[in-house]
Amino acid sequence: MLTHTVEEGALPNRFRTLWDQIAPIGRDERSGGYLRYALTEPELRLREWFRAQADERAMPVTEDGNGNLFAWWGDPEVGDAILTGSHFDSVPHGGAYDGPLGIVSAFLAVDELRAADVTPTRPVAVVAFVEEEGARFGVPCLGSRLLTGALEVERAAGLRDADGVSFAEALGARPAGARPELIGRFAAFVELHVEQGRALVERDAPVAVASAIWPHGRWRFDFTGEGNHAGTTRMADRRDPMLTYAFTVLAANKEARLRAAHATVGRVAVEPNATNAIPARVTGWLDARAAEPAALAALVEAVHGKVAERARRDGTQVTLTEESATPLVAFDGGLTDRLATLLDAPVLPTGAGHDAGVLAGHLPTAMLFVRNPTGVSHSPAESATDADCATGVTALARVLKELACR
Repeated sequence: MLTHTVEEGALPNRFRTLWDQIAPIGRDERSGGYLRYALTEPELRLREWFRAQADERAMPVTEDGNGNLFAWWGDPEVGDAILTGSHFDSVPHGGAYDGPLGIVSAFLAVDELRAADVTPTRPVAVVAFVEEEGARFGVPCLGSRLLTGALEVERAAGLRDADGVSFAEALGARPAGARPELIGRFAAFVELHVEQGRALVERDAPVAVASAIWPHGRWRFDFTGEGNHAGTTRMADRRDPMLTYAFTVLAANKEARLRAAHATVGRVAVEPNATNAIPARVTGWLDARAAEPAALAALVEAVHGKVAERARRDGTQVTLTEESATPLVAFDGGLTDRLATLLDAPVLPTGAGHDAGVLAGHLPTAMLFVRNPTGVSHSPAESATDADCATGVTALARVLKELACR
């Protein structure tokens, strides 16, 4: 039974010891958040930490050619392996737990099983996926999409960050793309993740099992108008794309509320980006999510329609480009029910995307959530107690024993 958090003992202390090794890496002192963009210096340091942890446990590390790392407890060439882990990269000024918690917990779960003299009959692999957040190259779950063949190699190789560096250049090679022979070695994937909401706080439970991920995606709105002088251009003569952009933010908010969906415009780029100049071009990115695919499609269509009409009135032009889209993911029902019963844990859906959502189309997949007292994520306020994290490790160890030792 895991209805009560681990309060005392060695495991919370071991978690804190391991956590403190990575906590300073990539932390911005001003905001308190993290700047761990994929394949940049902080994330590369975390990848070296991953290799060191695997080395200490005599777990050989392999790479898939797409930037994903695998540490193996058992023979990497043997099939029916159980995969667990998460990612290291962060959103700009994001929280500490989103991603790394799943990797730290995976190594500690292996330690727990070994300490209990458990010998798996199937290999266990700990994975660190690259570019899950999409904060550097713009496509979320880039590593898992490449591994499963959900993203074309040429498109991935040519993705560029804000400095013009391509993914292939950052990786040091052209990505390998789909690896069906590697995916075929895994019997199941279980990703542990900090909860990105308050459901576990409201249920007074430290751990939950995920049921589904809402369909979601990212769309880029490009607004063009006429750049001009802020002080000499009459208001009636302006073709200001910033007005159309501002309307888009409000329209997205309204349409999402009408549909019980989520819409966020959290990123914008302006040219020439001068205080005394009317913009010539504005680009805004819409993140949209809904419980059902039809609701998501209706949301994006409604926003686009209203924005196109507004652009005509503003004398501007707008184009809409889908940058990524993830369908509704219902995790393997049998596996979800089995783990919920094993852990005596609640079952929750989530609106957040994960690598588990990508892998779910290729092998039985489940997720575990660890309570987040603030309910805040993608922010420095994201948190979890050491005791709850230890409970998460215990839960993951039980799951790995259930799946890898039978």
